Amino acid sequence: MQRIIDANLNRTVEALRVLEEIARFYLDDKELSTILKNMRHEICSETDYLYEQLLSSRDTVNDVGTTIANNTHRCGILSVFKANIKRLQQALRVLAEYSQCNAVFEKSRYSAYTVEKIMWGKLKMKLNKFLLKDKRLYLVTNSDKFESEDRFLDAVAAALKGGVDIVQLREKTSSAKRIIELGKKIRNLCSIYGALFIVNDRIDIARIVEADGVHLGQDDADVNAAREILGENAIVGISTHEPAQALKALEDGADYIGVGPVYTTPTKPGRPSVGLEYVKWASENIDIPFFAIGGINAENCKDVVSAGAARIAVVRAIINSESPEASAKFFKSILDE
Repeated sequence: MQRIIDANLNRTVEALRVLEEIARFYLDDKELSTILKNMRHEICSETDYLYEQLLSSRDTVNDVGTTIANNTHRCGILSVFKANIKRLQQALRVLAEYSQCNAVFEKSRYSAYTVEKIMWGKLKMKLNKFLLKDKRLYLVTNSDKFESEDRFLDAVAAALKGGVDIVQLREKTSSAKRIIELGKKIRNLCSIYGALFIVNDRIDIARIVEADGVHLGQDDADVNAAREILGENAIVGISTHEPAQALKALEDGADYIGVGPVYTTPTKPGRPSVGLEYVKWASENIDIPFFAIGGINAENCKDVVSAGAARIAVVRAIINSESPEASAKFFKSILDE
């Protein structure tokens, strides 16, 4: 009995320490850090009288559990968090069952459930914003030129293989049902290649297909409305066509903006091009990620990058090319230069 308590008490305190460090150094969250620290101190204080008994019962050398291989591998801050919050909850449950401090451990276990929900939301929000900074090649899809859905999905997969970092599902003429079906499939492709998945305009569909976020136009719902529906950790992008719109998007809390159309494009009929001047202005005045978009192709993309764009969004020049993979690699190489 004492060996069970000893092992799980150690697991509890170790898990709390790991979570506390995440809250303190990764999230910079004083309130969460304090909650976790106080929980750790309370548990240690309540069980301090057991210290010598538990220490004398410990038999690490003959413990059969130490020879059982652990094949799990942590991959990033989220997996470390999930492993340790579950370790904490499970260890507290065991302690509640086997010890005489049932009330203390039960109280801490229920607190851990609340902490899990709060920390997960904050971690996702911070991680999405962090990941967005490293995303440079943005593919906006249009499936209307493809003879079948399979051909379209193959093109998206090839583009992802070639280095596309973000895929936006933009289906202006499709039914909601079809957009949802496509969205679920593209979301899975993005997961395989580690890319972000964004839905154009439709906040409701973005929620249904569990997209990473939504891209909004000037006439769509605002950033706050999108976050109310999708949650605070969702990525929200805004199309902008002039400096005033960019500054407004920044003020509203957009995570990124589209800057364009840089050149005239059939995907934005009737919309005049903004030229490279707006790209240059954005590079000098906008401190969130921006993607130059509109008519960007193999012939002009170097000019766009030279004007100050560190990120570009491409439609036809990738998805409708003979080789989406090769096209994506080409654009990525220009951005790398």
